[in-house]
Amino acid sequence: MADGGPRRQMRMARMRWLPVPALARQKGRLTGWRIRRRFAVTRIAVLALLALFAAVAILSAGRFAAHQAFAEVYAGALETLNVQTATLDGVLDKYRVLPPLLAQGAEFRRFFVEPAGPGSGADVAGMRIAAESVVGLSGALDLLLIDPAGAIFHAARGRLSETRGRLEEAIAAARQGRLGRQSLVLPDGERAYVFVAPVRRGDSLGGFIALVVDLENVEATWALSKNTVYVTDRSGRIFLSNRRDWRMARPETVTAGAGARGREPLDLTRGLPLLEWQIHVLADTAAVAEARLGGQTVAGLVSLVLAGIAVIALRRREVGILRERRDRALALRLERVVRDRTRALSQANLFLKDEVEERRLTEAKLRRTQDELVQAAKLASLGQMAAALGHEFNQPLAAIRTYADNAERFLSRERADMASGNLKRIVAMTDRMAEMSKTLLAFARKPGTASNPVALGPILDEAMILVRPRLRKAGIALTVDPALRQVTVMGGRVRLAQVFVNLVNNAVDAMSGTGAGPGAGAGRGDAVSGSGGEAAGAAGGRIAIGLGPGAGSGSGSGGPGGPGGEAAPGETAPGMVEIRVADDGPGILPAMQDQIFEPFVTTKASGEGIGIGLSIVRNILADFGGTIRLVASGPGGSEFAIVLVSADTGETVRDPFLEVS
Repeated sequence: MADGGPRRQMRMARMRWLPVPALARQKGRLTGWRIRRRFAVTRIAVLALLALFAAVAILSAGRFAAHQAFAEVYAGALETLNVQTATLDGVLDKYRVLPPLLAQGAEFRRFFVEPAGPGSGADVAGMRIAAESVVGLSGALDLLLIDPAGAIFHAARGRLSETRGRLEEAIAAARQGRLGRQSLVLPDGERAYVFVAPVRRGDSLGGFIALVVDLENVEATWALSKNTVYVTDRSGRIFLSNRRDWRMARPETVTAGAGARGREPLDLTRGLPLLEWQIHVLADTAAVAEARLGGQTVAGLVSLVLAGIAVIALRRREVGILRERRDRALALRLERVVRDRTRALSQANLFLKDEVEERRLTEAKLRRTQDELVQAAKLASLGQMAAALGHEFNQPLAAIRTYADNAERFLSRERADMASGNLKRIVAMTDRMAEMSKTLLAFARKPGTASNPVALGPILDEAMILVRPRLRKAGIALTVDPALRQVTVMGGRVRLAQVFVNLVNNAVDAMSGTGAGPGAGAGRGDAVSGSGGEAAGAAGGRIAIGLGPGAGSGSGSGGPGGPGGEAAPGETAPGMVEIRVADDGPGILPAMQDQIFEPFVTTKASGEGIGIGLSIVRNILADFGGTIRLVASGPGGSEFAIVLVSADTGETVRDPFLEVS
């Protein structure tokens, strides 16, 4: 009991740090075991409710589906009953009025006034012709002429020769002045219907005319129905049916279990009072049972899905609550550590924010400086070419002055043809100077960074215009592979021209001995090397630009005299174009070959270069997805490989600053 007070104070202090829901659970002792037990009880209750719902849903769905299916079956059977009843009535009504009309006509009445005897050949022939005409035109099965005693004295087709025991009912109705009706089974088993009309001779009965109607066509029409159709006469026999094995049978002997799987079919009946017949349509009710089973199955599946969803939802809720409880406990443990470190992190964040801003400003300044260096290098190249270009301009200017003076003298002497020739030469020289000026202006402007398909031919032409004066002054020969004019790559026209200008100028510097120090006639990118002594290129040299191996035929795989080292093996990667630039200068020292593409690497004298030529070339090519590498270098010369993306596989990149083309 001595330490009861301190422990209670520690527990109260810990509870003050808990949030309100956690305090409530702490007081109610809502442990993980209690949470699991509550969710177990909830799951049992939910499953019980779902089971009750499933039972009710299955029964209701089965009843509803069965009711809908029964309604469809009933509607189909009723429609069949209406159609087949109308068909039967239509067939019989067509023949119903024909016997009374024949009995009132003079053509047939004369056969009953004086019935034909065995010796009346002319009357027998006329009787046969009249009867055959009626049967043929009406489509009836037979036409019977009956005497007052009920004996047949003439039949058109001879289907019935004796009336005794066959037509008593119909003849009896005709004796009473009504139209006699009677169903009949002919001696050959064919079923027919007979209409009998009396023939009067004044107030006395002269005989009867009976028309036999065929019912086989009616049964043929019923055969198109998917339901069973049959007709029962007044004796209860099946007189007509679309099922051949049911004819002349008792319905109770053939209809039991007539439905699918032994089910009782739906029997719709309609009476025909005049015929004393009953027409029946039997519809199979198997669809009703199938619909009930389908509805119950769907309801059961839906109930199972709902039960699964409920169980999964409760389980996820349980897991979520338990996870939340564990996360809250962990959060309480980490809260103090976080609070202690927040202040230090805030201070560090402020420090890092200042450092990031300073670094961003520095990078922006560096980027601007690099852009200015690229432009400065370009202008420096122009400065190197200024003297030679001045000579290129002075010669055409002097020639233009001479041709102009000569043209003036020719005009004064009225020699217009000679003056015209001088003027044409002046125009040609002016165009040449304009082309050189346009190329210089385009090269001096700041280019954009767009990457588009460009042809190497015009790019090399512009570069050659810029470097030709220096080459001519230094006595260096330059050869360009004609196959390069058929090559199209991804890049910018001005920036690619700067690449070739820088490489050729560096080669000229190497072979002209502009470097300072030992071996001053050495390499590219202002990095020079050699074996010491005088400038190696003072007496002239050769520079070659061509396609690399694997990219087509070209002379770029070696200098005019061949570089001192061997070309690197391998072919150009698919979708890329390789261009080789080689010279026969003194080469690059092995110790400096790994550094020539780094900025500010040079051995030139102060004021003659700052060592960023090859670095600029590498950056320009990298912007276009290309590269540059030193293939070989030695005392016999150096060779560089430029790799660019082919225009057939490259993707155009737009730039808001249009590049001068």
